[in-house]
Amino acid sequence: MTMKPLITAQGLSVHYALRGGLIGPAPLVRAVENVTIEIAPGSFFGLVGESGSGKTTLGRAMLRAAPISKGNVLFDDGEVEYSLKNLGKKDLKDYRKRAQLIFQDPYAALSPRMTVRDIIAEPLEVMRLTKSRAETDERVREIAAKCRLNVEHLRRFPHAFSGGQRQRISIARALVSGPKFIVADESVAALDVSIQADVLNLLKAIQEEMGLTFLFISHDLSVVAHVCDHVAVMYLGRLVETAPTRALFSAPRHPYTQALLSAIPSLDPDDRGKAQKLEGEIPSPTNPPPGCKFQTRCPHAIDRCRVEEPILEAAGTQHNVACHKWQELSRRS
Repeated sequence: MTMKPLITAQGLSVHYALRGGLIGPAPLVRAVENVTIEIAPGSFFGLVGESGSGKTTLGRAMLRAAPISKGNVLFDDGEVEYSLKNLGKKDLKDYRKRAQLIFQDPYAALSPRMTVRDIIAEPLEVMRLTKSRAETDERVREIAAKCRLNVEHLRRFPHAFSGGQRQRISIARALVSGPKFIVADESVAALDVSIQADVLNLLKAIQEEMGLTFLFISHDLSVVAHVCDHVAVMYLGRLVETAPTRALFSAPRHPYTQALLSAIPSLDPDDRGKAQKLEGEIPSPTNPPPGCKFQTRCPHAIDRCRVEEPILEAAGTQHNVACHKWQELSRRS
């Protein structure tokens, strides 16, 4: 029996209008374009791509923190069903309890004027999820313990903590409302490498203990390989490949995915220097090229790529790729 997705993006597009000149319409930034994706409950779903590919915007749209220009996002946790594009204020308030965000920078995300206790308790008080201060304190201590924070930490201010401890505070604040869906936006990128593994292991343990669903946004494929069970690759606001983690890393189909994977540092001297270099930068989202959006940097582009945009098609079990030449490239590898 196929498990019903917790959250589904259906042809999702997010556009931002820039200030136009005196003549002609204002140009549009097409941050996310026609993305369809399903995230199963209890999964750790990875979203990867270069800076500017639209990862953060897609994650925020799934939280209803970015405007949905076209398409829709559906949320169904078995208790409620929401269509995010048409969500009213009352339902949006309830959705905020069920879907939360872990920010990238633990230094900027925490108010220096509040104690750790008040930072974690703030969602409970704003959403009125508890009836008394004693109940709030009990919930704060419970979540703090899950995030490996001691009771004495709750009386301190953020400046007294290291980066890893601050990120655990941010995680506790995201969890305190009892969400079902968490967007972790580059949540270990600002941490030292020695601390990243500890925070990742904490997220994985909490996910398994609480049955949470994560959308884990990262540019670091080695991190994604460590924690995620399914991965989607974005380029210029579009999905170019989705697959279970093991399938994606063992047999990438899209040239962009292959280039990203080749850039992962290796301890094997024979593997060094094998990174595929992509010439040029990601094109402007206000003026994307016709056809395949990757064709301006792809070493395998043909005339068809320059006029016809590929769509995601099946390339294996739960493996989808948007490339006109993926079958030919797979035979070569």
